[in-house]
Amino acid sequence: MSDAREATLYRMVLPDHICPFGVKAKQLLQSADFTVDDRILRSREEVDAFKAEHGVDTTPQVFIDGNRIGGSDDLEQYLARQ
Repeated sequence: MSDAREATLYRMVLPDHICPFGVKAKQLLQSADFTVDDRILRSREEVDAFKAEHGVDTTPQVFIDGNRIGGSDDLEQYLARQ
């Protein structure tokens, strides 16, 4: 059995804006030794479609083991409990 931990991160990186919370979430995951599947949302349309599909109001969103953890604040709380 592998000890490798993997997370999927959906975050917004637009031509005129890189979401600082997405950057923070990626750094938190990497610091906790997660392999990050970094899914970049590159347009407002992609961001809006993602939010509608997952029923969330914000990005980034982190998924671990198929479970939605939430945004960067939720991730911090999740990691603190590990």
